[in-house]
Amino acid sequence: MSHTIALSNTITSLLATPTTCSPHHKNQSKKSNLNPQKSLGFGKTNKNQKQQQLSWQCVTGCGACCKLNKGPLFATPEEIFENPSDIELYKSMVGEDGWCVHYEKTSRTCSIYSDRPHFCRVELDVFKTLYGIDEKKFNKEACSFCVDTIKAIYGARSPELENFNRAIRKPSSS
Repeated sequence: MSHTIALSNTITSLLATPTTCSPHHKNQSKKSNLNPQKSLGFGKTNKNQKQQQLSWQCVTGCGACCKLNKGPLFATPEEIFENPSDIELYKSMVGEDGWCVHYEKTSRTCSIYSDRPHFCRVELDVFKTLYGIDEKKFNKEACSFCVDTIKAIYGARSPELENFNRAIRKPSSS
């Protein structure tokens, strides 16, 4: 599979995997229904609002990306990975309830966080390798994927989404 084919489907489904974030539905182009003034800074801004610069960061206590099996509308591991060992590892991490076997639900933490697989990491090198996303687009893409994952797992009005949106926004220095 080419790194650019089905980019939104692939990245989002992967990031909605262990320890990072996000989901897109198979074969569907998702358009935002958000009010641009309340968006994450991707749309137009009100003249009275300060321009926001996004800076991706993981939010403690979220875990949305650790829901690995989100159902038939999401990309499968075979659609995400080219390497058979990544497919095998990913599948081995899916628990009976669809959550990663390393996700501690009571504390909402990853029991192998420091040693988690590369595909569980939201890092520039991973995004370049798996999806062909360059440094200029990294923060915007990573934030978008996480927002989609959090919405799919917890809902559009969830405290998890509010916490994430608050964490990734910072006033532009320009």
